[in-house]
Amino acid sequence: MNWLKFPSLSALRAFAALVEEGSVQKAGNALNVSHAAISQQLRQLEERLGIALVDRSGRQLVLTENGERLGRALMDGFSEMARVIQDITGEGDQRPLQVSLTPTFAANWLMPRLADFTRSQPDVDILLNPTPQLVALQPGGVELAIRYGKGTWSGMESHLLFKAPMVVVASPDLVGGRKFTNPAQLAEFPWLLELGSTEVSDWLADYGAQTKKRSGWIELPGNLSLDGARNGQGVIMTARAFIEQDLEAGRLRELFTIELGKGYYICTRPGVQRPALRAFCRWMAKQANNDAAEKVS
Repeated sequence: MNWLKFPSLSALRAFAALVEEGSVQKAGNALNVSHAAISQQLRQLEERLGIALVDRSGRQLVLTENGERLGRALMDGFSEMARVIQDITGEGDQRPLQVSLTPTFAANWLMPRLADFTRSQPDVDILLNPTPQLVALQPGGVELAIRYGKGTWSGMESHLLFKAPMVVVASPDLVGGRKFTNPAQLAEFPWLLELGSTEVSDWLADYGAQTKKRSGWIELPGNLSLDGARNGQGVIMTARAFIEQDLEAGRLRELFTIELGKGYYICTRPGVQRPALRAFCRWMAKQANNDAAEKVS
C-alpha cells in the first residue's frame, strides 16, 4: 500500500461519521466538532480522491454511488478496528456472548450441556438467539452462529462441529408398525414442519408426493415439532443426533434416513476473537468430540 497517496484518517473518519449519522450536523456532534469542520474534511477528501462522494444538488446531501461504496468499506473497517481494540484491551470482555442458532439445536443439543460451560466459565454471560433465519455476524452484536449445511458460507470461518444425517421419524402411536418403502406414502400423514425450512416438501417432491400442505400440516419452531412428534401429532424430519434417546426408548420410529453430506458448523467472523468467544468455541468442540468418543466406545 502506498501510504503517501492514502487520504488522511481524520477525513475518512469524518466521512464515515457522515455516512453513519446521515447529516453533517449530526456527524459533527458525534465527533464533537463543528458541522463546518465536517464539510471541510469532506471537500478535502473529494479533492484528494478526485471524485464526488455526495450529491449536493438537493436540499440534503445524498451519497453518490462511489460514496456508498466507500462508506460501506469505511464502516466495516472502523467497526473491525473498534472490535480489535476492544479485544486487545479487554474492554469488550464483559458484554454477553451473543449466539445465533436454530431452536432445535438450542433445545436438544446445547441446553442439556450448557450448565457444564457456565460451571467452568462463570464470568461469561451467554445470550442465545434461537431463530431459523441466518443472522449476520456483527462486531458488538452476534459473534457466533451455529449453522446447518456444508460449511460454505461467504465471509465466514466455519469449523465442523459434527456431521448430522437427517432422519424422518414419527411416534408408533401415529404410524404403528407399518413398513414404509417409499417416502410418498408419508404424504397422507400430518407433518410438523420447522419454520423457515423447505426440506420436507422438497424431499417429498423428489419422490412424486403431493407437496401442497394439507389441513393437518403445521409449521412451528423446531423444538416444538419434536415435542409434537413424541406425542403422536405428526411426522418430522430432524437431525438424528437430537433424537437418539427417543429412538432407543421406542418413543419414535426411524422411517427413513437421509444422508445429505451436511452437518452443524461453528461460524465466526474472520479475525481476532475475544477470550469469551474462544472459550465457548473450544468448549463446544470438546463436547462434540466427547459425544463421538462415546459412540465409538
